[in-house]
Amino acid sequence: MEGLRLIVGLGNPGRDYERTRHNAGFRFVDAVAERFGARFAVDAKLFGGTTRVEIGGQTVRLLRPATFMNLSGKSVLAAQQFWKIEPEQTLVAHDELDLPPGTARLKFDGGHGGQNGLRDITRLLGHARFHRLRVGIGHPGSKDRVTPWVLGRASADDDLLIARAIDDALDVLPLAVDGNYMDAMTRLHTGRP
Repeated sequence: MEGLRLIVGLGNPGRDYERTRHNAGFRFVDAVAERFGARFAVDAKLFGGTTRVEIGGQTVRLLRPATFMNLSGKSVLAAQQFWKIEPEQTLVAHDELDLPPGTARLKFDGGHGGQNGLRDITRLLGHARFHRLRVGIGHPGSKDRVTPWVLGRASADDDLLIARAIDDALDVLPLAVDGNYMDAMTRLHTGRP
C-alpha cells in the first residue's frame, strides 16, 4: 500500500472551539507542523489552512479545514483533487468518543461512527477508503450528553492524556508515511513500554 501524502486534522474553526475535545484532529495536525517546523497559511481555494513537511524524505501536505466539522469533506476533496492525492494516501485525524483519553488508534476504511467530519468526507468521496487516526476523548456515559462533551474542554488530566496520545501517534507517523501501516499500528496499539 502507498504511503501517506496528505494529513488532515478535523476540528471546528474559531476561538470558541480551541482546545475542545472535538478539535483533537486539529491538535494532531498542529503537532505535526510544529515537530517538522512548518506553519499553516490560509488557502482559500482549499477552504482551509495548508502547509507541507518532509517526513523521511517524503513531502506530506497538511490540511486544517476552515469549514465547520460537518462540512469538512469540501476542503478534503478540494485538497485531494488539487494536489492529485488519492484517498488511500490520506490520513484524517479526528476525536473518538469510543476510545479513552490517552489512546490513539490507526484504522483504514469503515463507518463514520457518528463523527460528522468523517460522515461528510465519506458522503463526498462516495466511499471510506482513507486512513484515520482516532484520538480518544472518552465518552460522557449518556448519549444526550455527547454534544456538550465533545464541544467542551477536557479536564487537565484528560488533556494531558490526549496530548500523550498525540505524541505517541507522532512517533509512528514516519512508518505510516512510508506505507508501513501494520508496523505503525502495532507500535501505536501496543502502547508505551
